[in-house]
Amino acid sequence: MNSTSANSNQALPLIGRILIAAIFLVSGFSKLTAPGATIGYIGSLGLPVPLLGYLGSMALELVGSVLLIVGYRTRLVAVLLAAYSIITALIFHHALGDQNQMFHFLKNVAMAGGLIQVVAYGAGAFSFDNRREVLVAGTAQ
Repeated sequence: MNSTSANSNQALPLIGRILIAAIFLVSGFSKLTAPGATIGYIGSLGLPVPLLGYLGSMALELVGSVLLIVGYRTRLVAVLLAAYSIITALIFHHALGDQNQMFHFLKNVAMAGGLIQVVAYGAGAFSFDNRREVLVAGTAQ
């Protein structure tokens, strides 16, 4: 394999992380700019403490997406976001007879699948996690 091809392959995990994180970043920013809509929707489902659910989901989406992009504690962040994706699919998109809800349910499941790939294979070369591994390996020699 030539070095150009190897360098291109090293960028793929970063590109994947950015693409997966984009939906969480946009969703978190949307929650930040329009809290009433999210709090109202959570409350309309009869879930307890809608404000707490709003704050937790907004924080997880915003912080998690940024950490995923930069590749810091990537496996842990990916596990949390994958679990969040499945939980929100089950709570908010369980009306599978509605084609729109089915689409959102499957979107969440697919996002969880991509995140599980990140858990399995790590952040890749262009990440803070990789930088830490290189530094630790360098001090062990």
